[in-house]
Amino acid sequence: MEKYDVLIVGAGTAGCLAAKTTAEAGLKVCLIERKNRAEIGEKICGDALGEHHFKTIGPSKPQGGELEKRIEGIKIYSPDKATVFKIAHEDFVGYMLNRRLFGQWLLRMALDKGAVLMDNTQCLQPLVEKGFVTGVVAKKMQTSETLRLESSVVMDASGFFGVVRKKLPPEIGLEREVANEDVEACYREIRQLKQEDSESQFCEIYLNQKVTPGGYTWLFRRGGAKINAGLGVCMQGSFPNPKNQFYKHVLSMPLFEGSLLLNGGSWYDPTRRPLDNMVGNGVMILGDAACLVNPIHGGGIGPSMLSGFLAGKTVVEALEKGRVSRESLWSYNCAYMEKYGVKQAALDVFRLLLIASSDEDLNYGMQYRLLTEEDVLKAGLGDDFRLNITETARRVFRGLKRVRFLNKLRTTVSLMRQVKEHYRHYPTTPKDFEAWRNRTEALFKEARSKLGH
Repeated sequence: MEKYDVLIVGAGTAGCLAAKTTAEAGLKVCLIERKNRAEIGEKICGDALGEHHFKTIGPSKPQGGELEKRIEGIKIYSPDKATVFKIAHEDFVGYMLNRRLFGQWLLRMALDKGAVLMDNTQCLQPLVEKGFVTGVVAKKMQTSETLRLESSVVMDASGFFGVVRKKLPPEIGLEREVANEDVEACYREIRQLKQEDSESQFCEIYLNQKVTPGGYTWLFRRGGAKINAGLGVCMQGSFPNPKNQFYKHVLSMPLFEGSLLLNGGSWYDPTRRPLDNMVGNGVMILGDAACLVNPIHGGGIGPSMLSGFLAGKTVVEALEKGRVSRESLWSYNCAYMEKYGVKQAALDVFRLLLIASSDEDLNYGMQYRLLTEEDVLKAGLGDDFRLNITETARRVFRGLKRVRFLNKLRTTVSLMRQVKEHYRHYPTTPKDFEAWRNRTEALFKEARSKLGH
């Protein structure tokens, strides 16, 4: 039986970055992946990545067709489509990816540094001994052979389904389940259009609570007159089937007349703040498995890259000291919360506002600039912003009897600031974690109550 320093379940974005980071430090690393090697990178996804995220992996960007089209910004449409916010900023500049080629590029980086890949291999459950995760039980899918793989640290980078996280015993101290109301059910298709249009440099997002309750529709142009189009709906209550909504409301747009379906599929996106804690004795949770997705636009590729890099650095330091306890891995929590978790948690509050807002509220809020492009930009960047509510807007909203929505906006801004301040003081050791988590739960309970959940 082979024993590794690091065993990573899932060869996606987070898993490959973690494998590269640990392997290049000289550790013995194994990647376990259900897919065969040629399929790694294939994923139902929005396929967009901000350029600034490449700073995570170094100075170089891929040059072999992985970056399919450059994006100059985002356009956000009100439910009645009468108001459009056009946001162009360096942090919203990026690329549409060829997802398979990008995944293969990340995999090659990990393997070139010495990581070993076990493809066509399914993780069945973690091994736990004396309160520590010590490896996994896996199965070779082509032969049904059962494997017992041991390691000093196990990283769960298995995506939304969190196959390791969900089977950990309670004493490990990690959240195992994610509430449906914090998940988007999504459907997406890649289609060949008749021709490229003039707005192909901007990603488009459409808000409409009747079509996409708690979510949005997206149109992301790719190269060669291809388009990544889809929608997501919040999985609370009796939510509609996203594929049915797509065929009823999106494909009826004139843009898709005469288009050809290239591929399509469904997936789930955990659009909430990060797991409060992402480490236990001998185990770490990365990427989508740790809910590291932007709560507003659902983008998870960049945060996954960041988590793989930070988790890898943490493990290298921990193994140099010969300790893989929860305490010795805790700095991964601290580093992620500082670099992205603060922003993600604040945007989770903003998400609660959007879910609870009617189409009429959103139409008037955008039309009368209660929220401006600058406000949305600042919110997206995790910066503080102030509502510039003019007396004219107040009079208009009083006349429309929408003062309640004004108050919700004020409450949202206040709660976002409180949450950001709270997350800036994430505990530096597990000793103070329970008190911090209790305060977190109280803040989000207050947000759900005041914003209408």
